[in-house]
Amino acid sequence: MARYDNVMAVILGGGAGSRLFPLTRERSKPAVPLGGKYRLIDVPVSNCINSGVSQIFVLTQYNSASLNRHISQTYRFSSFSTGFVEVLAAEQTKDSKDWFQGTADAVRQMLPHIRDWRVDTLLILSGDHLYRMDYCDFLNRHFETKADVTISVIPCKTHEAEEFGLLKTNAGGKVIEFAEKPKGDALEAMRVDTTQFGLSPEESVERPFLASMGIYVFNYESLVELLRTDNKWVDFGREIIPCSIEKLNVQAHLFKDYWEDIGTIRAFYEANLDLASPLPKFNFFNTESPIYTRSRYLPPSKVHKCDIDNSMVSEGCILNGVFARDSILGLRSRIDNGTRIEKSIIMGADYYESIEEINNNIQLSKPHIGIGENCLIRRAIIDKNARIGKNVKLLNQSEIQHLDGENGCYYIREGITIIPKNSVIEDGTEI
Repeated sequence: MARYDNVMAVILGGGAGSRLFPLTRERSKPAVPLGGKYRLIDVPVSNCINSGVSQIFVLTQYNSASLNRHISQTYRFSSFSTGFVEVLAAEQTKDSKDWFQGTADAVRQMLPHIRDWRVDTLLILSGDHLYRMDYCDFLNRHFETKADVTISVIPCKTHEAEEFGLLKTNAGGKVIEFAEKPKGDALEAMRVDTTQFGLSPEESVERPFLASMGIYVFNYESLVELLRTDNKWVDFGREIIPCSIEKLNVQAHLFKDYWEDIGTIRAFYEANLDLASPLPKFNFFNTESPIYTRSRYLPPSKVHKCDIDNSMVSEGCILNGVFARDSILGLRSRIDNGTRIEKSIIMGADYYESIEEINNNIQLSKPHIGIGENCLIRRAIIDKNARIGKNVKLLNQSEIQHLDGENGCYYIREGITIIPKNSVIEDGTEI
């Protein structure tokens, strides 16, 4: 594996994550749990480590405490290495008293910290994408073409294209045009012959557009100059990339494997459930390029009289008489007898309750952390440390698409019922 000592990765996670609310009510977007035991931030950080990029900053400004804790407890490099993973939270300085106004503005405000490391190349990544990429290929394309900017692109279908920033290139792969989420005739004008990137004629007909993945390689000095061009420019896609195409050598790097932007509740829900399928689009069972996360040293899960299929069960669970299909059961999940879970994500808990605490809960008629007896849960996301009582039904039988429950104890987004972190759902509740 190559080492890139003069390359620094900057992972953008500074947005409020409003599209992922209420999962982001008490945490930043990169800290949202994924796949039962991981966090979203683990994906780009692991891609960096597996690609020999070990100097990594994560930029954030909302609810960064849990993200900071996760990173400090997870990514510890040798004292003989220059490698690090650190959170850079938005801060007030003499020169800037504002929070991050956009992706480019976040990098602009953090340049003093980045400059101190004297790197010559920046790898700009997003904190809410699910994919496995060897950044060596991405970086080598950048260096071989002597590019100022290289944009990773993915071929996409017509019905998908209008949701992305689209690129057009010449025969050599140099970017000559960019359009942000074009519609109608403007969309048709962005068609590209993708056979020049290695797609077959059949694939080229099916996927005739090049969508920006929102990840870039910048020559450091070129980026500094672009950010100084206009201090009102705050976004890479809308302002920095179009300007760089006009002035600089901007190249495209094609990525053909699985990639998913999981910035919405629907995308997050579907991407998670796909992980539990027999042949998932994204495979955590890859020993050559593993996804790293915090080592928790939890005991093996205990499963008694359960019927579980097409599901993932994380460490430290206690499952008694549970029926589960097409679901994710996260760390320390405690689920009682007779409960049925279908197409749901149970994120688990951050800690165990003691026997004394559980007995005290019973005396107070308070549900324990986890899910009580004889519950029916379908198409739901149960966030960490939630207390679901006995005989609870989370079904959304009326197929409501959007609803804020009383006192914020539950939400429905895109037809999916969400129980936020630390919420309490009393015995016999029906939603």
